[in-house]
Amino acid sequence: MKHFLPLLSFSIFLFIACKTSTEKEDTFVMNNYTKKEVNIIMRDGIKLHTTIYSPKDTSKKYPILLQRTPYSCKPYGKSKMKTKIGPNIHLMKQGNIFVYQDVRGRWMSEGVYDNMRAYIPTKKANQSDEVSDTYDTIDWLVKNVKNNNEKVGTWGISYPGYYATVSAIDAHPALKAVSPQACIGDFFFDDFHHNGAFLLSYFKAISLFGRYKDKPTDTAWYTFPEMNTQDQYQFFLDIGPLKNLNTYFQYNTTEIDSTKSKGLTDDFFWSEIIDHPNYDKNWKKKGIIQYLNKVPSSVATMIVGGWFDAEDLYGPLETYKRIEKHGKENYNTLVFGPWDHGKWASASSRNYVGNYYFGDSISLKFQSEIETKFFNHFLKGKGDKNSSLPEAYVFDTGKKEWKSYDSWPPKDVAKENWFLSNNQKLTLDTKSTEKISFISDIKKPVPYSEDIKTVFTPRKYMTDDQRFAARRPDVLVFETDILKYDYTLAGDILAKLKVATTGSAADWIVKIIDVHPADIEENNEKLQNHLKMSNYHLMVRSEVMRGRFRNSFEFPEPFIPNKKTDVNIKLQDVFHTFKKGHKLQIQVQSTWFPLIDLNPQTFVENIYKADKKDFKTQTHTIFTDSSIEFSVLK
Repeated sequence: MKHFLPLLSFSIFLFIACKTSTEKEDTFVMNNYTKKEVNIIMRDGIKLHTTIYSPKDTSKKYPILLQRTPYSCKPYGKSKMKTKIGPNIHLMKQGNIFVYQDVRGRWMSEGVYDNMRAYIPTKKANQSDEVSDTYDTIDWLVKNVKNNNEKVGTWGISYPGYYATVSAIDAHPALKAVSPQACIGDFFFDDFHHNGAFLLSYFKAISLFGRYKDKPTDTAWYTFPEMNTQDQYQFFLDIGPLKNLNTYFQYNTTEIDSTKSKGLTDDFFWSEIIDHPNYDKNWKKKGIIQYLNKVPSSVATMIVGGWFDAEDLYGPLETYKRIEKHGKENYNTLVFGPWDHGKWASASSRNYVGNYYFGDSISLKFQSEIETKFFNHFLKGKGDKNSSLPEAYVFDTGKKEWKSYDSWPPKDVAKENWFLSNNQKLTLDTKSTEKISFISDIKKPVPYSEDIKTVFTPRKYMTDDQRFAARRPDVLVFETDILKYDYTLAGDILAKLKVATTGSAADWIVKIIDVHPADIEENNEKLQNHLKMSNYHLMVRSEVMRGRFRNSFEFPEPFIPNKKTDVNIKLQDVFHTFKKGHKLQIQVQSTWFPLIDLNPQTFVENIYKADKKDFKTQTHTIFTDSSIEFSVLK
């Protein structure tokens, strides 16, 4: 449908950047806004700490832009003010009422925190969830904040993006515009899990969400585990089975019980992860995607994401698609650019993801020409569906240019199957069914990056040069001949693997690579010293499937050793042109360490409680009737 024409799982990045900024203080907010701190009482009596920035010019009325966050609405205290407020500098300088709120159980708000608190569709008297907390907050704001025009918008990046999505469900009548950005959709497919595989690389971030506090506080009550090394690959290899990480979440002295996680950890989120290895009721009830049929047509949505967001790629794509599916009359739009997590909010004029340069002023253009226009139209303007913005505003990461479409994926796409053939060939034809085998050595897993470092959450690997992996014997490579014409992928990708293993368990990873020509001489200032753009293997998309979940995420099952088995892997959407002179390459592997945890390669009931003896080296096989189904723009 065409309505328009043409910070860390999380906002940790923005939170840490705010704390550590060394820039000269901007006095615009202090000179043009007043600050007020209030406690808004929810229907069950819990008080949520809320900070309100109102324009000093009281000659007119303003819309309210609300962000609810678990990351703190610091600085606290009437005399202390943020130096930047709102989604971008344009909205800040044009004048709006900006509101920040600590969600239930976090920082200065009362109540008990729940990581992705479950939505309650039918509430009993005084029953609360994040939907009702948002409704009650908006209701109080429009009735009590002076000079508001009774129109409200919500926005947020990452976890605050999730709270923006939540605001649109059973929405308050005053809510008119919602922009979930890098929004979490379901914790079994976003952030900490990908298709059931645990994102081991997020280990340090778990305590940010898993520590309770017993009273409002303006000081962090959680601590991050110390790894005492700069080599995360070796750190996790030495740790061994996942259950050995339990000691990092023991904040008090407790007796270790080797058979139960209760008593092993004082971190409720880590306990939740290790006690719920499958997609059971615990995870299903926390997902918000399945409730997006409850977004009313009176709420306009603009979903924003980055093609190289390592944390929340599933969430924004699925949020857009589900609203689109259920809200035929809704103004629902999509913006996807060449960004990693939250970088569309950056003030930088140069746009990089890791080693790769995509162009200048990409984020700045989004802020001024898309985001600002969206909120102004629905909160200050006519608020109709003729916003003059595109339905889908997407960046082609191969051609490095923006495109506008009246639907996503574009209407003129077709499915094409490419087969994984012998001699490292990727071909449109399959003539035989042969075996290609490799040894998956449990002691030498394939690294996800060649960098020697530790990270809070990984990001740059999404555009990393994959030559280091292509040259390993346990990574299978399949590629086209040099392309004689541009070849554009626009939409999702489905890997249809035919596999076998000598063991009873295995992970399968598929990566889509753009192999650049050898004669490229251009480089950039962000390119690591040991790399050149000549023959650069740009990772365009990647995904893992934990093989035990190949038929059901709820009911895992082992492989039968040496039996040919189907494993389908859905890779999230891309918009990328493989240019003439480049090659399209597929890499297939079974370890991706320590981005994801090691699969024992022996079936166990719960990998989080597996023993060292369960981990075994196995031989895996790919059959040449395996294929990759692309969505190709014609």
